Amino acid sequence: MEQRLDYVPQSPELYRELIKLSSLSKKSPITAEVGDLVQIRASQLNGCAFCLDMHVKEAKLHGERELRVHHIAIWRESDLFSPRERAALEWTEAVTKLGEHGVPDDVYARVRAQFSDKEVVDLTYSIIVINAWNRLAIPFRVKPGSRDAEYGLDKAGLS
Repeated sequence: MEQRLDYVPQSPELYRELIKLSSLSKKSPITAEVGDLVQIRASQLNGCAFCLDMHVKEAKLHGERELRVHHIAIWRESDLFSPRERAALEWTEAVTKLGEHGVPDDVYARVRAQFSDKEVVDLTYSIIVINAWNRLAIPFRVKPGSRDAEYGLDKAGLS
């Protein structure tokens, strides 16, 4: 599929603000801990080819093990993730795919059992940010890998 349009020059101010929010979100210790997992899982759920491609490459650059990246889609059946990571992945799914009645209490209880108040909020902002990026890349059909050189992702060796 061909990219529809480049949203950056059309609304540069909004783009800069989303970049700013992304940058702030990445400063959280929780993002460093589970950010790659969250970004990959949300992008899988949303079917965002550009973001999934980008965050898999980032995960490799951050030292994430290849098998764990492959297991993100099947995290419930995998024993490769810690209880904190499993709670983050479940929270990611619940926040990304909000049901008619919001996030179930049992999912909230599990994330609260693993994370502090601030960590839950920071994790939620991280999920909001990746969902925003997914909602830009999908409708405008941003081509996977099209910004690898710009973002330094060509260094991942996954072209």
